[in-house]
Amino acid sequence: MFRSLSGFNYRVWAAGALVSNVGTWMQRTAQDWIVLTELTNHDAAAVGFVMALQFGPQLLLLPLTGLVADRFDQRKILMATQAAGGALGVGLGILTVTGMVQLWHVYVFAALLGVVAAFDAPARQTFVSQLVGGANLSNAVALNSASFSAARMIGPAVAGLLTAAVGAGWVFLINGASFGAVLASLAFLRVADLQRSPRAKPKKGNLVEGFRYVRSRPDIMVIMVMVFLIGTFGLNFPIFISTMATTVFHRGAAEFGVLSSVMAIGSVVGALLSAQRDKPRLRFLFAASAVFGIGAAAAALMPSYWGFAAALAVVGLAAQTMMTTANGAVQLSTPAPVRGRVMAIYMAIFMGGTPIGAPVIGWVANEFGPRWALGVGAASGILAALVGLFWLVKYHNLRVHYSARRLSMSLDGRERAAEEIVADEAISQKG
Repeated sequence: MFRSLSGFNYRVWAAGALVSNVGTWMQRTAQDWIVLTELTNHDAAAVGFVMALQFGPQLLLLPLTGLVADRFDQRKILMATQAAGGALGVGLGILTVTGMVQLWHVYVFAALLGVVAAFDAPARQTFVSQLVGGANLSNAVALNSASFSAARMIGPAVAGLLTAAVGAGWVFLINGASFGAVLASLAFLRVADLQRSPRAKPKKGNLVEGFRYVRSRPDIMVIMVMVFLIGTFGLNFPIFISTMATTVFHRGAAEFGVLSSVMAIGSVVGALLSAQRDKPRLRFLFAASAVFGIGAAAAALMPSYWGFAAALAVVGLAAQTMMTTANGAVQLSTPAPVRGRVMAIYMAIFMGGTPIGAPVIGWVANEFGPRWALGVGAASGILAALVGLFWLVKYHNLRVHYSARRLSMSLDGRERAAEEIVADEAISQKG
């Protein structure tokens, strides 16, 4: 499960990333809380707008960010983005601690952080392949997800307690300082041991090469459609959890942080289970999408705070299983020279759909209540599972048979495991 940690470089990177991820989740939790309870009168649409500004640049800067990750030294890109992120965290913290913060300040800082994250995400995703060998890449991707989920378990709970005790401004300042952990880890890496990948050469058409490659791969396209659906309408839990905590269960900042942490427990479990597998398996991708939809529907119907929390743990496990599987499948089947641009498209679809979905979900929560907003998220999971099922039927002639009191699946006229499909597609592309 933890085999990637046997390497010095990945071990150092993972330690720094965990500290920084905790700070990031602390800031996100405190930011959503002050927008909802201090800077507005429980306006879920304002929280959605902040999310849109924070994730919108992933989509707007898509052609440029992926090319930068493929063309330039990813370690140096990450040092620049982490330094910028730390400075922005400190700036928002100073405004908040001094009592000068206004809603438009949060909007501006969210947009600037979004620009930084747009360049950081594809470089961070592809940098992992330089830290570990190809055989351990899937494991390293899963452990990265586990680290991010562990931070989501710790960060919101700490942020909730600190926000209630000393205020959100100090949470922002701590997040700004946490970026120093990643900068230190990047500085201490054994540069000579990094496994460099071929970089994209300057040529006409570089910006659109990633789009052409994705269009030639139906397996990657279906993964991205599923990720778009759930990422856009399903993964809006800052809105879901904050509105359910305040308007349905009438709880405070500490309880809001606990709900986010409980959901992260499921996410950690999902990521660690993915780390045990030797390769991404598409059957888990499709099944996790369906479980996500069912779990979100159950959460929307829960009558009690702790029942809602239990449903969130299931949702977190399903969401993390799907996203880890999708990320690993795309990375492992994409050639290194174009991987940065393909991962930029993936991250733009994953995060960039938020400017579309978050304001819609916020409006639904305001007009019809947070339970209906969660219902929209549940529908996105079910629809994503149906998209995956349709792809199997259309491209691989999926048939389900019932015999000898058991269900069996056949693809392309013979029984096969669904997880073989990505590998088959990748081999055919390399051939």
